[in-house]
Amino acid sequence: MLELPEVATARAVIAEWALSRPIVDVDDTDTYVCRPHAPGEIRTALTGRRLAAVFRQGKSMWCETTGGGPVLGIHLGMSGKVVFADGRGREIDGGDYWERGRSHGDFRFTRFSLTFADGSSLILVDPRRLGRVRLDPPVERLGPDALTITPSQFRRALERGTAPIKARLLDQEAIAGIGNLLADQILWQAKVNPATPVDDLSRTDVDRLHRAVRGAVAAAVDGGGVHTLSVVPARVRDGLCPRCGTPMSRATIATRTTYWCPRDQPFN
Repeated sequence: MLELPEVATARAVIAEWALSRPIVDVDDTDTYVCRPHAPGEIRTALTGRRLAAVFRQGKSMWCETTGGGPVLGIHLGMSGKVVFADGRGREIDGGDYWERGRSHGDFRFTRFSLTFADGSSLILVDPRRLGRVRLDPPVERLGPDALTITPSQFRRALERGTAPIKARLLDQEAIAGIGNLLADQILWQAKVNPATPVDDLSRTDVDRLHRAVRGAVAAAVDGGGVHTLSVVPARVRDGLCPRCGTPMSRATIATRTTYWCPRDQPFN
């Protein structure tokens, strides 16, 4: 399941390898991944241009193009990765870590690609076909990035409402970049029950949650993905809290399977 850290690795691949290369062809024939565009629409818009810069906010990523061209939005979904292939055997991946890895030269799940003038290409590989490619995505609706969100921005995101804190953390228009695993890690680190209504959080709770957000996201980025977070191995039936050894509780909160420690994260 892709979250901010995995998208950060994909952005880094594009930034290092795919910018400033003339685009000579585009495969945009997957009408589901490229919706709402008709086949050929993205190809027509991008051919002859170059990717000028790549940006990431939360789990969303987009590229500006040269010559006043459109913005190219690339969302990796739940299992996607970008692959830069130079046409001579070198391949650099960024995105989903895929527990068993992607075999060299395995492009069975290609959903979109750019071909550059030197024969290299940038490919969206996505086994579950939940990624998305579109022109001029509405990135202005995204909340502050979870990696850099300030205390004041974080307080504003949580300042009112009766939604469970787990739901608010997952709301990309409130805070961009937190997915299910990161949310459980953040709440576990901050010792806050995931079902706590936002209105019931104290100023101390909010400050502790902000520190947990910044710490958990940074740890996942440094570790190579959310699968490296300390609470993830305990998110199984009969899992034990990594801090105190108490059996973890499990329920559906905000439509997502959620784990927490009933001792350290009681519902008050």
